[in-house]
Formats: sequence, C-alpha cells, structure tokens
Amino acid sequence: MVSRKRSAFQYRFKVNFKRRRSIWRSVVLRGDQTLDDLHEMIFSAFDRSDPHLYCFYFPNAAARRAPLGKRPKSYISPEAFEPSAFDNRESADSATLDELHFRTGQTFEYLFDFGDEWWHEITVEDIGPIESGAPYPRIVARKGDSPPQYPEAGE
Repeated sequence: MVSRKRSAFQYRFKVNFKRRRSIWRSVVLRGDQTLDDLHEMIFSAFDRSDPHLYCFYFPNAAARRAPLGKRPKSYISPEAFEPSAFDNRESADSATLDELHFRTGQTFEYLFDFGDEWWHEITVEDIGPIESGAPYPRIVARKGDSPPQYPEAGE
C-alpha cells in the first residue's frame, strides 16, 4: 500500500439503493482514503457478507452509453482491474477521495456484484474539516433495514 499524506478533509456520502431509495446510509471517510475504502464501508453498512467485484461510475449510467471517446471514468475492484489504453477505467484503490475533486451535491453510481447487480446512487452530502478524534471511516446515519444479499435464498 502506498503511503499517503494525511488529509485535512472529510467527505460525507449518502448511499441509497437505486430501486429502493427509502433504504440508505450516510458514511464519512477521510480525504486520504480511496474508493476501495468507500466500497468496504458500503459493504459493511449494508450488512453484506459475501464479497464480489464492484465498480464506481462517474458521472452516471446515461453517460456510460456515450461514444467511446466521451465515456466517463470508472473505478473497478482492484482484483479485477487490468490496465487498458482503450477505456477510462482505473483501479478503485488508485486515487484518494481528495484527488477525485468531489463537489457537494455531486452524484455518482456504484455497482456491487456484477451478477445480482446491486445498483446504488451516491451523493456527496458534505465536505468539511477532519473531526479530531473521530474514527474513519464510519456510519453516521441509516434508514431502513438492509435487504438480504441473496433474496432468493431467503436470508
């Protein structure tokens, strides 16, 4: 793991299911943490137990249908990432949150499990100074029970 400079900023994200917006979590991470760290926080916040590949999409699904030269950037699970000069994909552990230059109100998408396709929408709720003594990452708010990871299995 690359040693990174400690960030002065924290990012609060609201993460909801795209088809069940009434179920959401707000999580806070430091700016020196990565999208891979955000994935791990979402995985924990929604009580997942079985790891799968995932991807973050910037800005959103409609832009992914654009011609190749105009495709948005995506960040994929480090385990599945293979560099290519022909797309805009990077590894989710390649950039810190600070390096992504988020704006309050910005939205992007997260897909967990390419088979079952758990689509999430993520909104940047707030960007502010680090809280001294606060743990990072952390869940700061939640609404609704997490649906079972495999609904057909009757979990």
